[in-house]
Amino acid sequence: MAAHVRTTWRDSMAPASEVLAAFEGAKGFMPVGEGLALYGAAVEAGRLGLPLLEVGTYCGRSTILLADAARAAGVTAITVDHHRGSEEQQPGWEYHDPATVDPELGRMDTLPTFRRTLHRAGLEDHVVAVVGRSPQIAAFWNSPLGLVFIDGGHTDEHASGDYEGWAPHVAEGGLLLIHDVFPDPVDEFTGQAPYRVYLRALESGAFTEVSATDSLRVLRRTGEGI
Repeated sequence: MAAHVRTTWRDSMAPASEVLAAFEGAKGFMPVGEGLALYGAAVEAGRLGLPLLEVGTYCGRSTILLADAARAAGVTAITVDHHRGSEEQQPGWEYHDPATVDPELGRMDTLPTFRRTLHRAGLEDHVVAVVGRSPQIAAFWNSPLGLVFIDGGHTDEHASGDYEGWAPHVAEGGLLLIHDVFPDPVDEFTGQAPYRVYLRALESGAFTEVSATDSLRVLRRTGEGI
């Protein structure tokens, strides 16, 4: 298993300054270092000529990087989210943002913010937003993917469901990315479920670790199954 240290992708894989600025200016939680690793992986995966898919859109911060990499490769970025917020984003929790609440319904709705984010970045034409719950969408998905980026809910139910639903669609040589991987048990709520999914992927024999950048893990499909 690779050591969990910061790794960087080649400078030639860095996004243009205006794309990076759009990423940094967007609402969201991914740090720049992890964003650069995500972008580098997306550029590499784009060479397979297959779509790049993320689970967990929120307001589109990471989608900007996937979309730009997809644009360069001539493929499509797909982002899946119900846009009602994950567990820790609900009222009363640490990551709740009142600005994302629909004033009429009193429920979170990050879809309008996401659409504004992509419009401002000039990337709307390179993204397909699929609005719904990840397991429901994965159940009818039947196309191979060059990259799957799991960044959804942090419970075992949701993280495992995302893995089981989408990992089978990663093409041979494609990349599986898992965000918020925290091995320390103190991070049970925020990162232990993604960590357990990460371990499961490695133990399956289907994926081999490529890099680790803070809480982002990049794995390549090198075998069958999940």
